[in-house]
Amino acid sequence: MEDQLIFTNLGSFIPGSVEKVVKEDAPEEHYRNRFLATAMFNLKMVDTAGGGIRKMFNYQRERFFPMPEYDLSEDKVKVTVIGKVLDMDFARVLARNPSLFLEQIIMLDKVQKQKPLSDEEIKYLKGLGLIEGRKPNYVISAKITASLSNDELKAHYIKQRGLDDEHYKNLIVEYLKKFGESPRKNIEKFLRDKLPDILTESQKKNKVTNLLSALRIKGTIRNNGYSKWSPV
Repeated sequence: MEDQLIFTNLGSFIPGSVEKVVKEDAPEEHYRNRFLATAMFNLKMVDTAGGGIRKMFNYQRERFFPMPEYDLSEDKVKVTVIGKVLDMDFARVLARNPSLFLEQIIMLDKVQKQKPLSDEEIKYLKGLGLIEGRKPNYVISAKITASLSNDELKAHYIKQRGLDDEHYKNLIVEYLKKFGESPRKNIEKFLRDKLPDILTESQKKNKVTNLLSALRIKGTIRNNGYSKWSPV
């Protein structure tokens, strides 16, 4: 079309989630025809070594264009790549903040395309001051004039999105080694401010439960009864 390219292909999207591919930036482990995929990669016809989809998202961000649009319904994959600026405020935010994470840009892209945001996404974007308005009519904030520093973006990202589970498991183990034994409520209190703000109190409790269970199953810590935990 005049201002966009549309690709369609029958069959399911093997990785299952575009967001997962963009976030992990890892090569796909399964192919319908591995021999054909390897041959095309060796001939430099396709990118199967990881990063192909993420690279396309980055190409768009470099031009301040909208993010690629994926439609995975009806057992086919449809990709739309728009070749023009849709929202000048979106373009300005990208231009002034080259350190934005792709996840943050994908959320902002939903705003410029007037797509619904989850409550977590709304809280996250509002926390950075990137959107304004009331649900469901959010717009990208026109007040963003100064750049957000890389350190500020990283700190906010970690505070909102959190770190990986291994980090929290290590914190629990270090805490128990220091105090020897601790009731669960103290562990929850210790982790409360360290877990991502995007989680509700109930979700934080469930998160702690899952972390403790994983460490117990691994044999790193043990439950001494009465909800008390200690290192093995």
